[in-house]
Amino acid sequence: MSEQRPEAPGTAGDPSPQQPKTPEHSGVDLARVALRAAKEQARARGNAAQQKKQARRGGLRSGARADGRDPLSLGAAINRLITERGWETPAAVGGVMGRWPQIVGPEVALHCEPQKYDEDARVLTVQCDSTAWATQLRLLAPQLVARLNADLGQGTVKMIKVLGPGGPARRYGPLRAPGSTGPGDTYG
Repeated sequence: MSEQRPEAPGTAGDPSPQQPKTPEHSGVDLARVALRAAKEQARARGNAAQQKKQARRGGLRSGARADGRDPLSLGAAINRLITERGWETPAAVGGVMGRWPQIVGPEVALHCEPQKYDEDARVLTVQCDSTAWATQLRLLAPQLVARLNADLGQGTVKMIKVLGPGGPARRYGPLRAPGSTGPGDTYG
């Protein structure tokens, strides 16, 4: 197992004074080179044999070391799924809807509640139970947007759309005129 080196150009027959001769390995150095080559060959044969054995057994098996196939806790699995699917922003906004009283305060949360979040327009829609609270929330909207963006990340919420109270519930019954649209016909 001797290591052969290619000859440099111009050294085939006549030694050139420009190219210094490289010393040949001898003794201990030659033994180290041979040992290194033998180890690499043995490692390659061992890897090939291991892969054949695993293929016969039906693929990779779990061992003592952690890998991607090990079981995860529920929280870690959900975080991994959120990251893989790109659901970070909707999940964060959903957390805001759950923590609404802590963000806006208990008094405002009693009268105003978040309805939906439009991710494309980055608009949070909030419905209030009276026009007075809707007006109050419209005045507080810039401060709430700043607070939400500080909590969720800059630019997550660009605007808060405030809805007032809904109209009375539509009644459908025996005294309803055909073709009527309800109270809107009378008033307007």
